[in-house]
Amino acid sequence: MFRFRMLPAILAMTAITITCAGPAAAQCTAESGPRRVALLELYTSEGCDSCPPTDRWVSALPQRGLTPERVVTLAFHVDYWNYLGWNDPFSRAEYSVRQRAAAQRNRARVVYTPQLLLDGADYRPGKAREDVIDRVAAINKDRPAANIRLKLAPAPGAALAADAVASVADASNRDGVRAWLALYENNLATEVRSGENRGKRLQHDFVVRALAGPFPVPTSGEAVFAHRFTLDSRWKTAALHVASFVQNERSGEVLQAIALRHCP
Repeated sequence: MFRFRMLPAILAMTAITITCAGPAAAQCTAESGPRRVALLELYTSEGCDSCPPTDRWVSALPQRGLTPERVVTLAFHVDYWNYLGWNDPFSRAEYSVRQRAAAQRNRARVVYTPQLLLDGADYRPGKAREDVIDRVAAINKDRPAANIRLKLAPAPGAALAADAVASVADASNRDGVRAWLALYENNLATEVRSGENRGKRLQHDFVVRALAGPFPVPTSGEAVFAHRFTLDSRWKTAALHVASFVQNERSGEVLQAIALRHCP
């Protein structure tokens, strides 16, 4: 199922507490729980003919029990295949930069699509036996090294305000740790008119619309950070979510992750 396109690298069951306030307040809050939530990153492109099967595989994960309470999934559409004749409308150069930084961190010689990173490390589902459920379960068994509190609320000018607090209690875990906010959208579809996927209708979930960060974790161990996401009128409000995660930028290990649906 997984066939990859490569490019040389440039130097490539957790409880959370969610509260939605009433219509007048129009805000939602969430706090991460006592077990670690996995982070799964997909690097993909509509200009890559080997990507659609992996996109579908990722979209089906919640049906297999891998919901955001267990694994936060983010799909980053890269821009380096746009030259093939189709500009991926979801692609951004900064996502290609993020993938290359991960490749450098993991000492990989290439970047490629589709690529999956689980807990910051390259993950390739096996053809004979796929172990993603077991791998996520193993991560969920760990106690998190960080706690995240996240609040979402509408903001003036068709925007969404995200306020977060990330706490890293153990000082030994703070070195090189950064926090992030990602706005993503589900239930997207594109009629591709040119390029390698010409004539196909491609469907996507977990598509990152905007990424904010990195936010440093100070020596106190508590990072207070916020971002105002400007919402495009074409985006489906009911399909928007905000994820926050705390990650060691040197090892790629994710200390904790959380996702919260936008509540307009």
